[in-house]
Parts: sequence; C-alpha cells; structure tokens
Amino acid sequence: MGIGDKMKNAAESTKGKMKEKTGDATDNEDLQAEGQAEKSVADLKQAGEKAKDAFKD
Repeated sequence: MGIGDKMKNAAESTKGKMKEKTGDATDNEDLQAEGQAEKSVADLKQAGEKAKDAFKD
C-alpha cells in the first residue's frame, strides 16, 4: 500500500467522522448515517491494505 493510499483512506475516515458528528449535532440522521458509512468503508480499506502489507513481508 502506498503512502498516498494510506493518506487517502485516513482522509476519507476523518471526513466520515466529521459528517457523523455534524449529523449528531444537528439531529440530521441521514447525514449521521452517511458519515458512519463513509468512515466504515475507509476503515475497511485500511484494514485490507494492512493485511496485504503484512503478507508482503
């Protein structure tokens, strides 16, 4: 996994967290759910890439 991919996944996770927090603060359930989904997808991508890296070594 390249550094760029790691940074992209971390940014997506952070973006999802921010949307989730904004949805919490504004009682916007749709925004909250969207943020949770984005965060989950980014976290899964990071976990998959870390697993690939572990098997490369």
